[in-house]
Amino acid sequence: MRFTIKTIFAATSADSAVRRNMDCPVCKNAMITLELAEVEIDHCTDCGGIWLDAGELEILLGEAQQARQLLESFEVKTGRTDKPTKCPICGKKMEKIAVGSGSPVLLVDNCRRGDGLWFDKGELEDILGRARLDKDNKIQRLLADMFGQKQ
Repeated sequence: MRFTIKTIFAATSADSAVRRNMDCPVCKNAMITLELAEVEIDHCTDCGGIWLDAGELEILLGEAQQARQLLESFEVKTGRTDKPTKCPICGKKMEKIAVGSGSPVLLVDNCRRGDGLWFDKGELEDILGRARLDKDNKIQRLLADMFGQKQ
């Protein structure tokens, strides 16, 4: 599989269409953007987290029905006492959402404005495995290839 690492420069007033670098919402370090096909995955090389902009999860899954099935399984968890993570795009507090009904419960961070989803290290793979949405392991192989992991 081929992927590229995109270097993204901060926007200036003369070039406002350029996307700004994003900092990791967990450890605050700059993230790198990995691009494969039509999906840009923002990845923190320090903590291993992954940011997917709105719509990118659907593109990764490749099938509208699979994406709808996963997105419909999301359930907002209220009453959490841990410190909220801030969206790397809008800077607002994200909400914790439970994905699926397995045990232990998998919680990911969802931007309330709909800017995207934050997955701590390993969460995206766990979710795909539990939901059985990656039957041919296409996405698992892609992530392993991108991040240099053995399968």
